[in-house]
Amino acid sequence: MNPVDMLRIVDSLHREKNIDKEIVFEAIEAALVTAAKKHYGELADVTVTINRETGELSGTHNGEVMDSAEISGRIGAQTAKQVIIQKIREAERDSLLGEYGEQIGQLVNGVITRNEGGATIVSLGTMEAILPRSEQIPGESHHPNERVRAIVFEVKPQGSRVKVVLSRTRPQFVQRLFEQEIPEISDGVIMVNAIAREPGHRSKVAVSSSDQRVDCVGACVGVRGNRIKNIVDELGGERIDIVRFNDDPETLIRAALQPADVDQVLLCDMIGRAIVLVREDQLSLAIGRKGQNVRLASKLCGWDIEIMTNDELEEQIDRAVAGFSQIEGMTEELAQRLVEQGYLSYDDLSVIEPDALMEMGGLSEEQVELIVNQAEELAAKAEKAADEEKRRKKEEDAAAAAAAAAAALAPPPPPPPAAAPPVAPPADEPQAAEAPTTESPAAEPPAATPPAIEAETETAQSSTPPA
Repeated sequence: MNPVDMLRIVDSLHREKNIDKEIVFEAIEAALVTAAKKHYGELADVTVTINRETGELSGTHNGEVMDSAEISGRIGAQTAKQVIIQKIREAERDSLLGEYGEQIGQLVNGVITRNEGGATIVSLGTMEAILPRSEQIPGESHHPNERVRAIVFEVKPQGSRVKVVLSRTRPQFVQRLFEQEIPEISDGVIMVNAIAREPGHRSKVAVSSSDQRVDCVGACVGVRGNRIKNIVDELGGERIDIVRFNDDPETLIRAALQPADVDQVLLCDMIGRAIVLVREDQLSLAIGRKGQNVRLASKLCGWDIEIMTNDELEEQIDRAVAGFSQIEGMTEELAQRLVEQGYLSYDDLSVIEPDALMEMGGLSEEQVELIVNQAEELAAKAEKAADEEKRRKKEEDAAAAAAAAAAALAPPPPPPPAAAPPVAPPADEPQAAEAPTTESPAAEPPAATPPAIEAETETAQSSTPPA
């Protein structure tokens, strides 16, 4: 091989494939050594070196010097070519692994080339990446030649190639969009402290400001909401709640549950639970649709949040104290203290730290073990009863639905037959007397007096002398 061509090939691979020149030189040297051993035998001692400056070849075979013509001519060129291609592919794979491995969690721009099954293939310039259906926002669709933004979620080798997986559903995607659309975040004035997300539906973002003169929430919303609107449009209309971050868990929980109005927050540090009390009219608002608001608030704050009213809390406390008091070795005072720490069920008690229970009740290790074992048994029974109730309710609902469906598919009942009109009797036949009825007959008018009787009556009246 011409030394000039050697240097040109190395430089071309370096620029096109982004592979270090030294890696290319070493790959060519290894390929030539492999080809020489196939020619001279695997036990032959062969060395090949390429001058990095001039591109000239030099080598030895069992200590004897070989000239460049022998190295590149007599040795199998096809074998060397195959080995070089393999080494270059491996070097290219390692280079891409390093390049995109550093971009995991970062935002990238690409162009959609095609759809394969449920996945979308995105061109990133130097290679193609995969945007699986599971990493796409629910309800969105992508078309060829469409530009798309996503984060690099996973990078892993796949044979001699590199598989890059993108995502648009991860919370980091929302954070990168905030950094791109809001200059104060990229400048470090505003910080994104936490994100909780349910893709395609709703996200909660907690932000704070290092400069008291900068309103973190207002800066994220922008003038007339233009900044947050760009992010919402990119997310396909996903609702975003911006929460002012606070180191005080009680304050943060109140803010995270907005727009609901919270009356009181009770923190149970031992179990990591926060009991939030609200009014009856705020209960559904605090919980949210299908529990979405309280679920996202729990993720954002890192607390297990339970929403209830004062009456519900008192009822649960009474039930828990009564239930705990039935456990052997449990005093009413200890039961009350457990409830104050947020332990409101047998399931909660079954996972308590033994050391904490020993310290709280002044109990021995054996007594604690007895209490925990009883709590586990009672929790299993309660769970079984709850599952049975759910199964029964499910069967009842299924039966009701089947009955409703059957009623909807059944044909309507036929209309009643019309009554036949009465048949008039012939004119020369007397009408049949009607059957007597049980109803009281209506009053009948007085019968008409025959003319002969009327005449006699008048005659009698006229012949009667006046008194």
